[in-house]
Amino acid sequence: MNYPAVDDRGSLGIPNRKKLPMKKGKIGWAALLAWIACASFLLAPSATRSKQGVGEAGTHTADLSGVWEQKTGQSTRPDWVDSQGNRLSELPLTAWGQERFKSSRATHGSNSVASITSTEPIVKCLPPGVPAIYMGSVYPMEVIQIPGRVIMFFEYGNYVRQIFTDGRKHQNLTPTWLGDSIGRWEGDTLVVDSNGFNDKTWIDSEGHPHSEALHVVERIRRVDHDHLVVEATVDDPKTYSKPLTTKRVFDLEQGWNIAEFVCEDKEDFLEYQQKAGTEKK
Repeated sequence: MNYPAVDDRGSLGIPNRKKLPMKKGKIGWAALLAWIACASFLLAPSATRSKQGVGEAGTHTADLSGVWEQKTGQSTRPDWVDSQGNRLSELPLTAWGQERFKSSRATHGSNSVASITSTEPIVKCLPPGVPAIYMGSVYPMEVIQIPGRVIMFFEYGNYVRQIFTDGRKHQNLTPTWLGDSIGRWEGDTLVVDSNGFNDKTWIDSEGHPHSEALHVVERIRRVDHDHLVVEATVDDPKTYSKPLTTKRVFDLEQGWNIAEFVCEDKEDFLEYQQKAGTEKK
């Protein structure tokens, strides 16, 4: 297959991670899949299990599997564009969105603050949410494909995201950090539709908020053997007056494995806890 050239760049400021050709402390993907399959069967209500499809939604022609790391050189702030592709220097916040944005204390952006006073979820070892989870360039993710499901295994926090491609509809669930994701294939592109998010995360590292009405559509495509492009569109009429889109590019990392990551045991978090405790005194 002939692939078009890729010239996108991107990155986010999360504590640095040493780049190694083969990562130690690896977690076997076979064990991960076994755990997911077992947990899904045991925890899913029997009525829900009986209604799930077993095939693939759409025509599947692509292999997205592999360990992927964001291309170096991308800006900390994602390039948000509108539906016409016009770059947005400021995001079109509603009045509700403006109030939420004013209360955000971000470690990046024009009014950045030190981590000790930041309200950014990842500073407190909370999940970054979607699409912000893609913006941690120093930590890779692994994409694993099995029948009826595409699994994203992120090194940051060792978060697991399941995208169901078996034709099911969205579940009416309690809002969660990573939402409820269903996908379908359009040729070599995986189109992911996600909702059911809580409002505790941001859409980027500059404190831009969202509500529980957040709806994210991602188009994920392997543009050539070594590059994966994720285009994410955010639609949240309670927070933004129009949809926003950003794109991130990932490099394939041959021979890599996802390492164990315990956020609460990281030096940055322990230092934060120590300083936070001192501040309270």
